Amino acid sequence: MTLAERLRVALDAAHAEGPVLLPGDHFDFDPEVRGSPAAVLIAVTDRPDPGVILTRRTETLRRHAGQVAFPGGRIDPGEGPIDAALREAEEEVGLPRAQVQVVGTADRYRTVTGYDVTPVVGVVPPDLQLVPSEAEVAAVFEAPLSFLLDHANHRQASALYQGRERHYYEILWDNHRIWGATAAMIVNLSRRLRWTA
Repeated sequence: MTLAERLRVALDAAHAEGPVLLPGDHFDFDPEVRGSPAAVLIAVTDRPDPGVILTRRTETLRRHAGQVAFPGGRIDPGEGPIDAALREAEEEVGLPRAQVQVVGTADRYRTVTGYDVTPVVGVVPPDLQLVPSEAEVAAVFEAPLSFLLDHANHRQASALYQGRERHYYEILWDNHRIWGATAAMIVNLSRRLRWTA
């Protein structure tokens, strides 16, 4: 079975447990009201030990400066989540959309900043020559899929934000701190895939 087939079967399987919705993250808005639509690409590299392509945002960005993220952004009018995720990945890291074998979409995640994010899962060839967009991306790196999806690496933490306690996940890998919405989407994916190497 190919990597794409394994991922598709895992995505299509019934949930063992529901998506994460952490206390304190969602009290500032009505969960019934759809947020601003956005999409990210979870690009999994097709190698014996698959990896996931992540970016570190530049320090000059107005929002989430310096944070680790999946390539992605807002869904433009007339676009669907898959088209938006592929477009953003091409713009941010030079990942040609023709190189992405789209597997499917994972659980939507509502961010504390009001975005309704659809993660798009795709398989890409290993060792692509990616070129970060200087305006948005400081670095591109690949983290092992097995490490990211291992529940033992999902640390729960909290911090005061705008006078209230916010709860979040963080994943520490190779001097990278993956936290907030990106970590939450990884935790959701780990619950969905129940991945074994």
